[in-house]
Amino acid sequence: MSFRVGLTRDLLTPAGAPSFGEAALEVLARNPAIEWEYLPESVAEITPAIMARYDALYVNSPRVSAASVARSDCSVKIVARHGVGFDSVDVKALAARGVITTNTPVAVRRPVAVAALTMIFALAGKLFVKDRLTREGRWNERTAHMGLGLTTRTLGVLGAGGIGREFLALARPFGWRMLVADPFVDAKVVEDLGASRVELGQMLAQSDFVVAMVLLDERTRHLMDAAAFATMKRSAYFVNMARGPVADEPALIAALSEGVIAGAGLDVFEQEPVAADNPLLAMDNVILAPHSLCWTDECFDRIAREGLGCVVDFSLGKRPASVVPA
Repeated sequence: MSFRVGLTRDLLTPAGAPSFGEAALEVLARNPAIEWEYLPESVAEITPAIMARYDALYVNSPRVSAASVARSDCSVKIVARHGVGFDSVDVKALAARGVITTNTPVAVRRPVAVAALTMIFALAGKLFVKDRLTREGRWNERTAHMGLGLTTRTLGVLGAGGIGREFLALARPFGWRMLVADPFVDAKVVEDLGASRVELGQMLAQSDFVVAMVLLDERTRHLMDAAAFATMKRSAYFVNMARGPVADEPALIAALSEGVIAGAGLDVFEQEPVAADNPLLAMDNVILAPHSLCWTDECFDRIAREGLGCVVDFSLGKRPASVVPA
């Protein structure tokens, strides 16, 4: 009996090739019974009709909601996320219908950690300002845009899960003081990475760079609100590598425009794609990326291998390594 797998079309490049490369598809060959295809349609949300056509779905950005599994003819038994975040999947609703959800927590750790450092280096070195000075013939203005050294600064990390710990390990050699706000991680684990676990308010007040690396849930939604930004130093920068709604975007915009904080590096937004009239697009003290700063050939290859591997394991009767708890 065949095992039918559907991959969402947003995993394809504009030229129609897999964005994660052809090699990762070899993982599917581990089970000869697997028959796979890209969904014929491009959708923002998986429909019940799609759920009725396959045994498994490999999903990038389309949402999978309670409505997706509302029909009695749902045949999908596993929804595998291409990435670590699963806020786009109603995990509980799927579990109630006997559908498991998986993600790829291991593959993204190093790429996201590197992307966060990239944001910090660009902000600290005023990279984009200096790029403009050079292009606009304003060479002699460079002394007015001095960058920030890191060895005398404090790095604050919001969330010390797999990605946060990888980030701390990579950041440690730069010699700065490192603080972590995460009540669910043992203080000894944080200390072994060269950081100190403190309360959120203390981390915000003392840090020169605050990096968000938490999963989005009801506890973290708008965790960075107006009060949180007001607690930060006026000279500090906020970097969001988590999910857009971790920050209250209007509060962030106000903090940036009113000088409550010095600037921000944002790879994620409350609305994606970003609306053309979003004030963040016009701010010189903000570096923006389209929820893809960590995307590299290596990153996507490893994500696909981990994610498709979950599908294959399930098809062979094994429990996938990365099942998201319901």
